[in-house]
Amino acid sequence: MDYEKELNILKDNLERAKNLKYKAEARLEQLNNQQEEIIKELNSLGVNPENLEEEIQKLTSEINDLFNKANALLPRDILEKK
Repeated sequence: MDYEKELNILKDNLERAKNLKYKAEARLEQLNNQQEEIIKELNSLGVNPENLEEEIQKLTSEINDLFNKANALLPRDILEKK
């Protein structure tokens, strides 16, 4: 067995693993910063991050209601004539 070759392979693999670890740590930090920014933005909009799903449902319902009201206001009798 060529111990020097095996040692070099181990060193290379260790260096690659360190690089991957540093990249992962940097990405994690970036994502954490992004999460903090999103939470700040939600708070500035008056939305509690824990209630985000409820807020989305509420806004979706409001949008649907507005579309229904807008469609109800359209003059169907005029639009149906061609």
